[in-house]
Amino acid sequence: MSRTEGVISIEQVGRVELRVARIVAAEPHPDADRLLRLRVDLGSEQRQIIAGIAEAYAPDALLGRSIVVVANLEPARLRGQVSEGMLLAATGEDGRPHLLTLDGDLAPGAKIS
Repeated sequence: MSRTEGVISIEQVGRVELRVARIVAAEPHPDADRLLRLRVDLGSEQRQIIAGIAEAYAPDALLGRSIVVVANLEPARLRGQVSEGMLLAATGEDGRPHLLTLDGDLAPGAKIS
């Protein structure tokens, strides 16, 4: 990929609302082995996020973790369940997802810039 391919403007970056979320519930998706159904606390509200991280994380191991989410993403239906945001993760050399986590304890809903 060239250095200019896929480049976005600072205005486009500014439209993405990244927030701290705390995972308060996690369970396997009823219709998909690779998906988890998460309930996250964003400070002023709780939302459901459907995430393809089941191969790397057991639901119980996620409880209480603080993660980074895209909070202003249009809701989407994934395998019959509504997802009201997207968590951020990187793909490791092993092909598995690795959640983006925080340095320190930040309150749910804290804005990331």
